[in-house]
Amino acid sequence: MKVFGFAGYSGSGKTTLIEQLIPRFGARGLRVSLIKHTHHNFDVDHPGKDSYRHRAAGAGEVLLTCDTRWVLMHELRGAPEASLEEQLKVLSPCDLVLVEGFKQTPIAKLEVHRPAHGKPPIWPENSSVVAVATDAASHLSVDCPLPTLDLNDVDAIAQFILDYLDRPC
Repeated sequence: MKVFGFAGYSGSGKTTLIEQLIPRFGARGLRVSLIKHTHHNFDVDHPGKDSYRHRAAGAGEVLLTCDTRWVLMHELRGAPEASLEEQLKVLSPCDLVLVEGFKQTPIAKLEVHRPAHGKPPIWPENSSVVAVATDAASHLSVDCPLPTLDLNDVDAIAQFILDYLDRPC
């Protein structure tokens, strides 16, 4: 499985860009999966539901299944958070795994940067950033040595990612 990440500050458009990229990769016959890391506590379950009650009772894993999908919830119960490498082992085989988050994990990633948000670029401090997608290329530092892509040209971004992943190591 090939892995490519996305980094950027909250509200920069990472999720929207990924949402637009997935069907483009699918149209090229690629099977795409996604891992999204969040620093916020989350729950896909709801109090009162059987699965929630089973987890609350102490089950380490609860697998919900129906005729259209299944989901496995794994409770850490004080264990350390799994690394990206460990999470990749859980996924079913596919052609491309897109990763949102895991900013400090050393995988190739595209920075999504919007200068209007007033945040500095990430690339100077993160050597895993291989390109920057922005809605205002003229506002990037003139010293940016990385390819700069138009955030609104999703086809060009998709092609860049595929070309990057196909390059010889």
